[in-house]
This record gives sequence, structure tokens and C-alpha cells, in this order.
Amino acid sequence: MKRINLLFGFLFLLVACGSDDTVIEQNDTLAALVAQQTIEIDNVIACASGSVNPNEIIAYVYPRPGATDLRYFETENASVDKNDYQNYVQIDLPEENFFNGYLKTFTRQTSQEKWVIISFRESGILHLSNPIRLRHQSQNTNFSMDVAIDQSQIGTPLFKWETIVQPLDAIYFQVVSDVSNELLSGTYTFEPQFRYYELDNVVLNITQETPPDLIDGDTYGFTLMGVSEDNWVNTLLQVNFESTF
Repeated sequence: MKRINLLFGFLFLLVACGSDDTVIEQNDTLAALVAQQTIEIDNVIACASGSVNPNEIIAYVYPRPGATDLRYFETENASVDKNDYQNYVQIDLPEENFFNGYLKTFTRQTSQEKWVIISFRESGILHLSNPIRLRHQSQNTNFSMDVAIDQSQIGTPLFKWETIVQPLDAIYFQVVSDVSNELLSGTYTFEPQFRYYELDNVVLNITQETPPDLIDGDTYGFTLMGVSEDNWVNTLLQVNFESTF
């Protein structure tokens, strides 16, 4: 079992946008947007993490091919009803690329913990994420570089990590990327392990094409998010490793 503790370039110190001075107008609410069209809920893969800045959060979303008009909505605080769309106001934040645009991010400066919903349009339907609970003040994301990588099987490294904050982790999102930060595979497991590229324990797969075989001697990245039931990233782990056969 080989331990790799090399940082693969954190991408989370993004330009901070927005403030806590948002005034909620009736026409800016998610309820107003929902009232205008057909919607589908629980059909947007999204979550959020903290950063090294204690007042900064990063929201992540997977915009399926063909998705348009990504929007970020948040509540005034975390004590309101998360299921009442009237409590959500749109915040105008720029989209940032994550894994060269395979995922998108929104960066937000806020000292308040809130509920967040991300939406996009697809085939004429407005799709909404489940509410995301920001916890950057009470339970900030744990940043780690500690993963065990077993490369005893040629070309199919096995990644294992400690369940640092269980039972808070509900699911794990793992990405294998190349040196150019292109996403090769993106998968979800309930178990704290994943073997590239085997799907035996994968419960959700956002890999759009069959990923390439790893090349002996090339450098790759591994990113891991341990996500809670309310879509907060408890643990964020990134390392790089050299493929060895």
C-alpha cells in the first residue's frame, strides 16, 4: 500500500464575490421563478464546501451537457424553512470552471450560514438541486491530503481514505484527473474506496465517456469529497500521484 501526500493544486481560492448586504425583492425569489415554468426537483447534482477563508464558501454543480442558465439562490439564514422557495433570493455570481468546466462553481463571501439551491434549465424544464446547508462557521470543511493508493493491479489503482467525520458522511464523490486538470472519471460511492475504473461499488456515475487507460509514469490527480445528507462537503481531499506499473 503506497501513501501519497502531494498536493495536486487546490482550486478553491477563487475570486470572492457577493456580500451579506443582499436585499430580497419579491421578483428575485426562487418562488417567483418557479411560478413561471415547469420544474423538476432533486435532479441537479450540487454541493458546497468551505475554504481556508472562514467567511468563504464554494458551491459546486454538475451541469449536464445541454444545461443552461445556471443560477444560485440562498436564504437569509439557516433557521428559515428550507423547502419554502419564497425564502430563497437569487444572488448574481459569476460561474467558475472546475476541472476545466466539467463542473461549475460559485464562490460566495458570507459570514452567515444559509440554505442554498442551484438551478439550471434543460429541455425547457427548470431543474432544482436539493437544499444545500452551509456549515462553514459551525463545521468547516476538513482539508486533507491523506489517501492510500494501492497500485498493485496494473493500471487500476485502488484509492482508500479514512472516514474522518463519519457518521456525517452520507456519500463520497471521487474524481481522477490528468495533469491538465481534465476530468477522466467522476463517480460516487457509499464506501470509502474506489478503484479506477471499476464500477462495482459505484452508486452514481457522471463520467460522460469511457475514461482512458492510465499511462505508466504519468502524473494524475485524485480529488475526494465526503458529502453529508444536506450536501455539505465535510472533507475535501486532493493529491497527485504517479501511475506506476
